[in-house]
Amino acid sequence: MWRLEQRSAPSVPMQVATPFIALAASVIAGGVLFTALGHPPLPALYAFFIGPVTTSYGLAELAVKATPLILCAIGLAIGFRAGVWNIGAEGQLTLGAVCGGGLAAMVFYDASGVWLLPLMLLAGAAAGLLWAAIPAFLRTRFGVNEILVSLMLTYVALLALSALVHGPWRDPTGFNFPESRFFPPDATMPLILAGTRLHLGFPLALLVALIAWYALARTILGFQLDVAGLAPRAARFAGFHPERTVWLVFLVSGALAGLAGVIEVTGPVGGQLVPVISPGYGFTAIIVAFLGRLHPVGIVLAALVVALSYLGGENAQITEGLPQAVTGVFQGFLLFFLLAADVLVRFRLRRVAHA
Repeated sequence: MWRLEQRSAPSVPMQVATPFIALAASVIAGGVLFTALGHPPLPALYAFFIGPVTTSYGLAELAVKATPLILCAIGLAIGFRAGVWNIGAEGQLTLGAVCGGGLAAMVFYDASGVWLLPLMLLAGAAAGLLWAAIPAFLRTRFGVNEILVSLMLTYVALLALSALVHGPWRDPTGFNFPESRFFPPDATMPLILAGTRLHLGFPLALLVALIAWYALARTILGFQLDVAGLAPRAARFAGFHPERTVWLVFLVSGALAGLAGVIEVTGPVGGQLVPVISPGYGFTAIIVAFLGRLHPVGIVLAALVVALSYLGGENAQITEGLPQAVTGVFQGFLLFFLLAADVLVRFRLRRVAHA
């Protein structure tokens, strides 16, 4: 017989191994799913996991897809480490795109200069920060659950974007399509690899990951966040103010999500506002944060893996005729198996004699 036996302390090796266990289990489950859909598993797995990254263009697309995931997931991970649950990164990303893109589409649409793109990035980060301040205020002032508030505000932001591009911000020369004017050339993200869509946002995301790693691992602020998440009563006893922690992590995560939104509209989206900016990066970033063990370096690696699921889903849809929903199913597999494998961090399987 086998039973779960609690460990005396969480297993560090298993904390490192469980993401790889979850990834392997997800690949196996994906093969079973492809078989159930009537497709040979090996060609389908190749099209999903290997085919998209066999060219330099595919590798560049992987980095493009990973950029918003890295930015959003790092912001969320900072909050999760402190026990603060921001689930509204998708809305903060959207509002950042609206405010940053609105500057180029409505205010400075005929302007030029190197100052324009940095101004848009700052505006997008500020918009995401202010949108995240709403659940922070309600949590600290009235004790309102931040999960529900941040999640519901996501749909407010999405509807606001839709109303603007269908109404006052619609391009008057766009044949009535729901989209804004194109941004001026100086308001688009510079490309860093010829022949691809790889833009300056990817190294910027890596820089944010490096700064987050240093702040969490080498400063008193990172220590405060960890203590606040692991032992809230000890944090209060040590003089760490929980309200300040809530404000800090919400503002940082909102600013990073808003920055990701501006990068999307000035890069992959094509330099204009459209009704759908993100395929759900803000929600998928939750999976990325946990798959990366809430560590900035792990988040970068996890973002590349999850970005591959987006590319693989598109490639498998084209080459193998698989439905587009396979991407979401694989991401669900990944989260499910990660949560299941996390049991092995605090428990071990032990074989016991049958009495």
